[in-house]
Order: sequence, then C-alpha cells, then structure tokens
Amino acid sequence: MRKTATTPAGGTIPAQPGPRDATDAAQLPDPQRGIVSAEGAEGDVSGVSGSAGSDTDAVILGAGPSFRPGERATVRLRDAGPDDPPRYAPEWLELREGADAAARAHDLLDPLRIRLANLPGRAGLVIHDVGCGTGSMGRWLAPHLDGAQHWILHDRDPYLLHFAAVASPRSGADGSRVTVETRRGDIGRLTPDALKGASLVTASALLDVLTREEVDTLAAACAGAGCPALLTLSVAGRVELTPSDPLDTEVTEAFNAHQRRSGMLGPDAVTAAAEAFAEHGATVQVHPSPWRLGPGESALTAQWLRGWVGAAVEERPELRERADRYLRERLAACEAGELHVVVHHSDLLALCRPTGGAS
Repeated sequence: MRKTATTPAGGTIPAQPGPRDATDAAQLPDPQRGIVSAEGAEGDVSGVSGSAGSDTDAVILGAGPSFRPGERATVRLRDAGPDDPPRYAPEWLELREGADAAARAHDLLDPLRIRLANLPGRAGLVIHDVGCGTGSMGRWLAPHLDGAQHWILHDRDPYLLHFAAVASPRSGADGSRVTVETRRGDIGRLTPDALKGASLVTASALLDVLTREEVDTLAAACAGAGCPALLTLSVAGRVELTPSDPLDTEVTEAFNAHQRRSGMLGPDAVTAAAEAFAEHGATVQVHPSPWRLGPGESALTAQWLRGWVGAAVEERPELRERADRYLRERLAACEAGELHVVVHHSDLLALCRPTGGAS
C-alpha cells in the first residue's frame, strides 16, 4: 500500500509513484478535501452571464478570472483561516498537465544537461521547484535527468505541497533515486542563502503571475547561488483559434490587460525575466512552448475558454453581451470537435555564472 505524504513543511519523504498516480493522489481520503468556492463566491465564476448554466459548465476554480485586482481565481479549504493563502484547484492543475508536458521546450534540455554534468564535486542534483503546485514540473523533468536527484518543492499552499509530494517520481532517467522535500514559502523571500548548494531552480506557469520586483528577486537569488534556472510555460500574449472569429483579437487584448493587473507581468514576463537574468551575467535562451489543443483536449480547451473569456469580460465589462454569444459558439465548436486552439507560451533557460569555478 502506497504511503500518503502528510509531512509538515520542511519534512523529507521518500519519492512516490510517478505521474499517473497524480489522479490517485487527488482522490486520497483527506479530511480537508472539501473544496468550496472562489474566495467564498458561489455560482458562475467565469464573469460571463449565462455561460455556466450547470455544474458541468462551471469554471474549475483556478482556471478562471479573479474577483479583485491582483487576485487569481482560487479556492480555499472549507476550514481555511482568513490568513491562509488562496489555492489553485488540483483538478485544474491535473487537467492541464498533459498539455504542459507536451508543450515544454525539449531544445533547452541538452544545454541544461551539459551544465548539470559539469557541476563540481556533487553526489547528486539538488533541484528547487518554485511555486510547484501539484508537482507537474518534477514529474516531467526528473525522468529527463541522470543521477540522483533531491527535489525541494516550494509553494505557499500546503494543500498543493501534499499532492506534489505524494505524486513525485521515484527515479531519474538512469534509474537513480529521486527524493523530495517540501517547503512552504513565498518567492519574495527567496535568497541566495536559501538556494545554497542548489544545482537548478525550476518553475512552471509562474513568471507571468509575478511582478517585476519578484522576477528580479528570483534572478538575483539564482545568480547569487550560481545555479541555472529553467522557467517554463509563461504566457506570451498570443492565441490562435481555428476557425477564427472577429472577436478573437478583442478578447485576447482584454485578457492580456487582465494579466497585467496590479503590477503582474503577464505576457511581458519572459522579456522581463530575460533582461533580469542577463543583468546578472547569465546566458539566456528562450524557446516557444505552445499548447496545441484539438479534439483530443476538449475538456482542457473548454475550461481554458471559460477562464480566458471570463477574464476578458472582467477587464472590459462592455464585452459581456458579445462575449456571451462568442463563448457559447466556441464551446459548441469545441464539443463538436471542430475547434483548434494554439495558446502561445515561452520557456526560458538562464545559465547563471557558477560560483564554484565550474565552466
């Protein structure tokens, strides 16, 4: 029988079964499993009137828009206190995991492997996954890397840390052991000291929800520790839908404006991160990592559509009437297998100057 990880932050646990067990993890008997509503709100969180006529039409919490400037649509545990951080729904993170894995830029793996292979005097890799969510980055990356690996998972949300620990992979590409440790914390507190001894910093779908100050903090911490950073799946601000619709451009522009609320970088994140790392002397490579969604990804496409259009309407309420029609037609095409969507993202690899004399 598989052990379930309920360790406190900072506890080291044995590595657990790999990606396909993530579904099992979401079904673990957990007294805190009760997920209610986004910031206490009920009903349709898409921001589009009439677009969520049933439970099956509702946005999975975490996939949709926010309710106040600077907030993301999230859920809280039923017994969460007022000071507990909001959280993304594991259901949304699980739904997007396959598309994320298919999209990430494999071209960045070879230069990363070369850097990691040249690390001096290391018995194994120490990898910090920042904003780890349910741990999808580790499930994707660990099987691509040789050697023993110790993953340190960082997230503000202890609930998601639980899922990430339970579903972490057991072994790397060459069969070497993978272990995992959890740390609850905020990226704003990340320092070179916190990354001392790190071989790599990773993050997925994180940069675009950071401010410029937070990106600068991340770059400075990695540079100070002399470790590379692989930062994947940052939104690029471009979407292609086939067949096209005259409202596509307006929705895209409104969504991008929503992403920039309260100083968040949104589609400007990769450019800002590349500049920040370069200022610290890092060599930076950026590669595209688009979601390519067709009939086989209809569930993800439908949830993405509701959240995407909902955020646009939240940013520009005058779009509401036309957006209602637009979303209904798009969802119908999605259900019929007639809709294809490319959601553009970018992956960034920053090779910071090592501090230990490695090349």
